[in-house]
Amino acid sequence: MNSDVQPTGAPGEGERPELRLDLGEQLEGVAVQLRALARAKNRLQGLLSAVLAIGGDLDLPVVLHRIVTTAMDLAGAHYGALGVLAPSGDRLEQFVTAGLTEEEYAALAGIDFPHGRGVLGHLIRHPGPLRVDDIPSHPSSVGFPPGHPPMRTLLGVAITVRGEIYGDLYLAERIDGLPFDEDDEEIVRALAGAAGIAIENARLFGYMRDSAEQFQRLLLPTLPELGPFDGAAVYRTAAEPAGVGGDWYDAAVLPDRACVAVIGDVVGHDLHAAAAMAQARNMLRALLYDRRSPPSSVLTQLDHTVGAITDLPVTTACLARIEPSADGWTLHWSTAGHPPPLVLTPDGRARYVQGEPGIPLGVDPEIPRPDHTHPLPAGSTVVLFTDGLVEHPERSIDEGLDTLAALAAAHATRPLDDLVHVLADHHPSDGHDDMAILAIRVPTGHP
Repeated sequence: MNSDVQPTGAPGEGERPELRLDLGEQLEGVAVQLRALARAKNRLQGLLSAVLAIGGDLDLPVVLHRIVTTAMDLAGAHYGALGVLAPSGDRLEQFVTAGLTEEEYAALAGIDFPHGRGVLGHLIRHPGPLRVDDIPSHPSSVGFPPGHPPMRTLLGVAITVRGEIYGDLYLAERIDGLPFDEDDEEIVRALAGAAGIAIENARLFGYMRDSAEQFQRLLLPTLPELGPFDGAAVYRTAAEPAGVGGDWYDAAVLPDRACVAVIGDVVGHDLHAAAAMAQARNMLRALLYDRRSPPSSVLTQLDHTVGAITDLPVTTACLARIEPSADGWTLHWSTAGHPPPLVLTPDGRARYVQGEPGIPLGVDPEIPRPDHTHPLPAGSTVVLFTDGLVEHPERSIDEGLDTLAALAAAHATRPLDDLVHVLADHHPSDGHDDMAILAIRVPTGHP
């Protein structure tokens, strides 16, 4: 046997101990790196989900609260807040909080929200990221107000919108008890960048919504003096951006002592619908004053007139005359594909006065529309409304109408302005269409 040939032993025999140690350390290092990569991947996925979450709504208060809660989730923080700077930039004018329990909120009852003193003010004056491991020991600390939960650690980052600091995002107390670290700071700073975009989108949406509503209100009339009748109206724009639309109403007392009320809805939510609405309303007012025709005849004349002058989109409408009669008052109405009038009696009952509906305007002006009449007790209220008040994708239109009638009955005797606002505030629809309400109350005395 050749003495230079060594017999083969069991695995690992003949290896140097230090090589086995080096290999074990390397494997442990690889395992640490893999765990770190997994954590980084999870955090990145969490950041992406957070960005989607804060950008998923356009209502500014909702967006601000969601920024706070998503930041808390990303950093594992027990408490969170977002302080919105005043226009002067030297103090907070709004403070959105999350994480406090009901008991903690109750303990702070009567305490004004922070305006930017102490450590919070330090971040206002020095808008770079701020990590504090012991808040009471920080040079800027001025202590907490009575009832404030104890907090030791803090992470703060500024939120910038269009190049200007909008506010500061604060996180306190990591759930695991450790101070906030560089990874927490990095991911919250990334979230703050996305938060600035979400805030700007919400602000732009709010501006567009407010501008659309203001424009719509400028097109709608201020109800004239309707004595001896009483009248009130309210309009609410759609929840979608650029919600200017085609809902409209009008009312007037005519020379024959009848009160005429009309409500309509031009299909569409754009400037074309709004312009068509204004044209139809103005033409209808002229037609009403020009003749004492039945409502169906006036609607047909409007259909012919508008169709000859302009390109009117499909429009629904309900035109009603509240006329004096020998026995009191009579509701004389006709519809063009519109929901029926709702009548509230002084004893708190509510019912829809049903009748065969006519076809909408803009379809075929040659097709006649029927007229209907219904006696009205003195003191009754006639409510006209657009379908945006009752339509909901998850419920039938009948359910919406029933809910509205029950709501109206519960408030039937309230002053008219209160009544229309209650109906608008507590409507059964999903709020994704503009809505208009017009209410006329019949005098309590004999005509």
